Amino acid sequence: MKYVMFICTPVGGEELSPEEIAHDPRFTSYIDEVRTRGVVKGGARLRPATDATTVRVQGDEVLLSDGPFVESKEYVAGFDIVEVADLDEAIALASRHPAALGGGSVEVRPVWE
Repeated sequence: MKYVMFICTPVGGEELSPEEIAHDPRFTSYIDEVRTRGVVKGGARLRPATDATTVRVQGDEVLLSDGPFVESKEYVAGFDIVEVADLDEAIALASRHPAALGGGSVEVRPVWE
């Protein structure tokens, strides 16, 4: 089954650049594991929530606002698409993600296929 793992970072928390992640042993060991296993099917590191634009439509009017769509303690910093046997395996993988271990969270959601 395919799952999306939304990587959530605490607002005001440490924001690592892609270069910093590439040299951080917490991330490099995790990335090496999932690549070796071949379970990651896609994903991306997102720019900070401050770079987001939220689009809403009310009637014929398109409304834009800067920033994420809700006020929250965390924001989505990236996502991975993984293909694993079942939800238990996806949860086990998410529980080892550096974001989950570092004070953030990883939301695991099945993909409609």
